[in-house]
Amino acid sequence: MTYPETQKTEIKDTYFGTEVADPYRWLEDDRSAATHEWVAAQNALSRGFLDKIPYREAIKNRLSNIMNYEKYSSPFREGEYTYFFKNTGLQNQSVLYRQQEGKEAEVFLDPNTFSKEATTALAGLSFTKDGSILAYQLSAGGSDWTSVKVMKAGDSTLLEDNLQDIKFSGIAWKGNEGFYYSTYDKPEEGSQLSGLTQYHKLYYHQLGTAQQDDVLIFGGEQNPRRYIWASLTDDQRYLIISAANSTSGNELYLQDLSLEGAEIVTIVGDFEKSHDIIANTGSKLYLYTNLQAPNGKVVTVDAAHPQPANWKDFLKETDNVLTPATGGGKLFANYLKDAVSVVLQYDMEGKLEHEIELPGLGTASGFSSKEEEKELYYTFTSYVYPPTIFRYQVQSGKSEVYKKAGVDFNPADYESRQVFYTAKDGTKVPMIITYKKGLQLNGRNPTLLYGYGGFNVSLTPAFSTSNMVLLDQGGIYAVANLRGGGEYGEAWHLAGTRLRKQNVFDDFIAAAEYLIAENYTASKYLAIMGGSNGGLLVGATMAQRPDLFQVAFPAVGVMDMLRYHKFTAGAGWAYDYGTSEDDKEMFEYLYRYSPLHALKEGGKYPATLVTTADHDDRVVPAHSFKFAARLQECQAGDAPVLIAIQTNAGHGAGKPTDKAIAEIADRWAFMFYNMGLEYQE
Repeated sequence: MTYPETQKTEIKDTYFGTEVADPYRWLEDDRSAATHEWVAAQNALSRGFLDKIPYREAIKNRLSNIMNYEKYSSPFREGEYTYFFKNTGLQNQSVLYRQQEGKEAEVFLDPNTFSKEATTALAGLSFTKDGSILAYQLSAGGSDWTSVKVMKAGDSTLLEDNLQDIKFSGIAWKGNEGFYYSTYDKPEEGSQLSGLTQYHKLYYHQLGTAQQDDVLIFGGEQNPRRYIWASLTDDQRYLIISAANSTSGNELYLQDLSLEGAEIVTIVGDFEKSHDIIANTGSKLYLYTNLQAPNGKVVTVDAAHPQPANWKDFLKETDNVLTPATGGGKLFANYLKDAVSVVLQYDMEGKLEHEIELPGLGTASGFSSKEEEKELYYTFTSYVYPPTIFRYQVQSGKSEVYKKAGVDFNPADYESRQVFYTAKDGTKVPMIITYKKGLQLNGRNPTLLYGYGGFNVSLTPAFSTSNMVLLDQGGIYAVANLRGGGEYGEAWHLAGTRLRKQNVFDDFIAAAEYLIAENYTASKYLAIMGGSNGGLLVGATMAQRPDLFQVAFPAVGVMDMLRYHKFTAGAGWAYDYGTSEDDKEMFEYLYRYSPLHALKEGGKYPATLVTTADHDDRVVPAHSFKFAARLQECQAGDAPVLIAIQTNAGHGAGKPTDKAIAEIADRWAFMFYNMGLEYQE
């Protein structure tokens, strides 16, 4: 292919005596005319290639058909109303409805009306305890920066309160008078999207006052932290403050709001482990922690003396990873056993009451509600079980189907099985493989291998309508639960961080080799995909083993491991990655696997479709820009190297349905075409 010419400059950096060229650094300036021209030229090349694939339009139509069904969220009660989200089928954004008992449901908030192209999304909402006032966040073009509007729920009238430049924040109401929120100082110099956001600040906003008069509660120059979150206990007695400098481990603070002028009390004053207050009964606090419990446990303590020395075990650590929730006056222990859910219900004294009967092996989520609720809702899904909402009776422990997914899919026609393969160092790694029943193990099945492997994130079974396109073409969808994730607790996470990050790439390579050895597929029919940290995964593994894959899909990836910490909130990822400035050993380790730097001129790399977005202020698009430019420069094989840059889009959240369908159609068309396969309508 003939690629647009990408200018190279003579910029070089020196790290611990090693000189590193960075000829494409000019692409980091997302405001420059040169960058905009480069983006336009690359998009024109990509569209010219993708739109000529004969069956792309047929795939897009198939996706539109299978995604055109009603979708619902679990309902939740606020004041006199029950609220729920609904999408009639292909609406770009789901609509928030509400319903009073005995009356018809009515539209309450329709994000499709927020902007002309439905690229402004509802990014969060929070009601006062009595349900009379709502604060909701708006994200424009997928940005992490949001604004906050305040509305009277009864008659939907907006109040004058309108907060701007909020980032990485919830809304925690204190009565009906005001709320707590967190944000950064917006960068004054350079790009508003890629500028470094260092220190989070927790503010209190009193209704009816100007944002500039909001009171700083925690953070700032006196006690700088990169991330700060606030919440209130259900009885509104205690303000809970969680503070962190990275994506793992946090401090924990408490303030008794029932006492005028009460000080903020330190519960945990270091970042070594993770902790959270999940409930209280009067002054008795229930905390989740992984302190001396890598898989997590629940402890109790009196708020008068809440430090770890006084903690008492409530739910002891088990062999499985714990995620607790509370609802209906009960505690629900959601355990992850080999990446699938097991859920137990306890009373607030620690007595086991029920094990929730789930439909099969999969992912159960929800199990939270207000303390006084008699029933709650949870969602169950797997790779072959469309998401189904269940109504759960807290007293009896009985579940019943509340809403089934309306997708045209028969689970009986498909199979999903878990295997354990052996990684390079002998570690057993789980992988779930999904396909249509009757599949022939002939080594010729188009296969998409997906992974993430970082930040303690667990990949659990979830249904995807987009995967139906692959499965119905006789394809295979495989998900590997790599080290670096949270599937087996803190030890599994740490085994894929910093100077052990190569374990993640080795695990992914071993997953591919297993699929080939077991005759599921062959390199010619194997594609890999991952997003964000998973984009790094794809970039690193295709650089290390370009012979192993036919197609690669690195999405919104972290590709420049020497400079990632210099943009937006990137410095907070150092717990997992380390930085090039830490020491010589860390620099050399990052330099070896950094996708941008690991590519070799004259290499024969897989057909690659890089994807990013112009408003991605989580992983700035410069990562993908520089990687694509370098890959186009290095590619000596015949396989195409394309980059598709979405406009008015961000890291993925709030993406309109029409943009999602177009992107998925591009992916399947690119994959089948570069495997030399026809699409069977």
